[in-house]
Amino acid sequence: MKHFTFPHSWLPMLIVPVLLSLWFSPAALAAVAINARQWHVTADKMIREENPPRLVAEGNVIMEKKEPLDIDTSATAETSIPGAEATVDVPMKTLTTIRADRVAYNIEAGTLEASGHLFIAIEGDQLSADSGIIDLETSTGRFQNATIIHREKDLHFEGRIIEKTGELSYHIEDGWVVTCKLQPGEVPPWSFAAADTEITDGGYAFLKHATFRIKDVPILYAPVMLLPAKRKRQTGLLFPVMSYSDRDGFGLETPLFINLSPSSDLTLYPRYLSERGVMAGAEYRYVFDEESKGMIMGHYLDDALSDPSEEAYYRDGKFTHTNTERYWLRGKADQDIGPWTTRLDFDMVSDIDYLREFNTGSTGFSTSDKRFKEVFGRGFTDKNNRFRENTFAGLRSWENGTSLLAEMAAINDVSEQVYTADEPSLPWKLPSLTYAGLLPVWAGNGPDFSWDANYTNFWRDEGVGAQRLDLMPVLTTGIPLSPYLETSVGGGVRNTSYLIQDNGASEWVETDSKNRFLYMFNAEVATTLMRDFSIDFGDVDGWSHTMRPYVAYGFTDIPEEETLPQFDPIDELEEQNTVYLGVNNFFSLSGERMGRAFEREYAFLKVKQGYDMRSVESDTPLTPVEAEAGWYPFERTRIKYTTKIDVYGDGVYYHSLDSDYISTAGDRISLDYRYDEIKDVNSVKGSLWYLLPYNLAAGYALERTIENSETIEEIIRLRYIQPCWSVELSSHEESGDRAFMLTFRLANIGNPLGFDFGGN
Repeated sequence: MKHFTFPHSWLPMLIVPVLLSLWFSPAALAAVAINARQWHVTADKMIREENPPRLVAEGNVIMEKKEPLDIDTSATAETSIPGAEATVDVPMKTLTTIRADRVAYNIEAGTLEASGHLFIAIEGDQLSADSGIIDLETSTGRFQNATIIHREKDLHFEGRIIEKTGELSYHIEDGWVVTCKLQPGEVPPWSFAAADTEITDGGYAFLKHATFRIKDVPILYAPVMLLPAKRKRQTGLLFPVMSYSDRDGFGLETPLFINLSPSSDLTLYPRYLSERGVMAGAEYRYVFDEESKGMIMGHYLDDALSDPSEEAYYRDGKFTHTNTERYWLRGKADQDIGPWTTRLDFDMVSDIDYLREFNTGSTGFSTSDKRFKEVFGRGFTDKNNRFRENTFAGLRSWENGTSLLAEMAAINDVSEQVYTADEPSLPWKLPSLTYAGLLPVWAGNGPDFSWDANYTNFWRDEGVGAQRLDLMPVLTTGIPLSPYLETSVGGGVRNTSYLIQDNGASEWVETDSKNRFLYMFNAEVATTLMRDFSIDFGDVDGWSHTMRPYVAYGFTDIPEEETLPQFDPIDELEEQNTVYLGVNNFFSLSGERMGRAFEREYAFLKVKQGYDMRSVESDTPLTPVEAEAGWYPFERTRIKYTTKIDVYGDGVYYHSLDSDYISTAGDRISLDYRYDEIKDVNSVKGSLWYLLPYNLAAGYALERTIENSETIEEIIRLRYIQPCWSVELSSHEESGDRAFMLTFRLANIGNPLGFDFGGN
């Protein structure tokens, strides 16, 4: 096998003498090889052709472009001949490798013509082809029946003609792309085929006359398409979502992602609904760090369907709104500003029907609520609540145990009720300031002094408002009655003053101020009992039971009770003289699993009831029994039950059951039940997600009112899962409308590709 090397920058001038000297003088080879950047070539046979002047290598041709590693080689220079110059063995790294059956170098054009099992590897990209022409000076080329695997992802391109137009940019004719690892000859599970494709060095794939294919069967056509071709965030079109329903007609949403900076981005959601019009949507996000981040979303629709003449629309959906301009603005932000921790939450909607109608989809209420909970740990008020809360809060804490909380709260009331000064809507807080603290009275185990001082300006455009000052100092201390008893007592006073603005409210026209003074006392005596039991059940060898019985007393006296304006629970305080008896039980398991000790919660049970000693409650002194139980029979399993029982004939008036299970494989099941006689709630909600054989998974979710036998929401899903893609068929019923959606999820590609087909 023949070997030769030549410097890349000297290629047009030195390739001929280098090759001629190769046959006769190996020393000439060594003289050229020490250049800073060079090609090294091996082949079974090498010849020279004169017309045109070419150098040809045949049989297992390998060309490697190398450069020296940036290391100090002075210490490695050695010589064994006195007076001779030391030689240096310079370590090299390979930048580009070319392999083929035959390679011909055109001396005049400065190009390589390669054929037969052509393979090129450059900086992580791999190209294979039947044949090609390569310009070594510009790192460009043209290849026939070629395949590219892009370094940024498992991005696989094939084309009849592929042109390498730059270091990491390509032009493809009659080709396709897929972000999956494929075996040689394997038909891709899905792909994007296009008559013309441009891949930029910025990481974009721009397709013209593109078709989305499943197993090489065309499913969707688009005249143009822009795909991200690298892992980094970048501007580009996300997958469109197509839909059809009897209510909305044909729909098309084409999201556009705009990368504003490394820490912020903007996504536009233009959506066309043939029966409604064009819905505009946008989402802005920024993240500076875990404590400083924000997300704002907004949608607007001039709704052609919201017309009183559309009787079927209002009847089937049980809608009540009449406005055509419909919108939903929502957002949250967490921001640390110096010593202040701030939180912003806003939620403004045009009408309560909007959240029911646009509940599903990538930007619907359910998805938005879930996304905000994942990012900020808090979501939005229930979609059926007509009072949408908008708040801003700033908290400043000091090391001495004091804090200052500043708040502003505005209510977006979307009910259709007509309010008056005597029957107003909820008040706004503009602003609310709370200064609180907890300090020891003296060092040691003495009493603690705590306080809450709150000022709130309750504002209403119509109806009673007030500036309220609420002061509550409290002393608490422990009493060492016995080593076996935990005893604490506390007492304080509370003064609440009001400067009232009647704003037309007839009840308060003659009243400028109000004041309420009360004093309070509380005490608790408890003990804690613990016992460990030895058991033998699988890997569990220990059972622990902690029991805490207690007696608590609460007393509140209001010497002069007056009628006060009602803004929040502080205004609703009543006298109290009640003794509570309760017991809390906690159970845990311990053992050893795979050589490691473990301990986990197993169950809890809490029960309490009070005896009201006020004379007004002399006929019914016993308070309802409140019980709460939790059971964790297996890891990743939770069952919680809460009940309230009236002992004077009404019986159980409140039930709450929450349960869920998640398997190690990813199966999930949940069941929630609510019964509240006071709030007139009686509903059940459950969901199931189960992994089936043959790469299938099925899901079902149902929320239903029991008393009215009405389905609030029902979702059915069937998903087929493959390593780099999945397809899901789902059915969703809500507000009298059923929609069907076919969703493709593709590896390394932004949003799911969805087809939504609605029906009755």
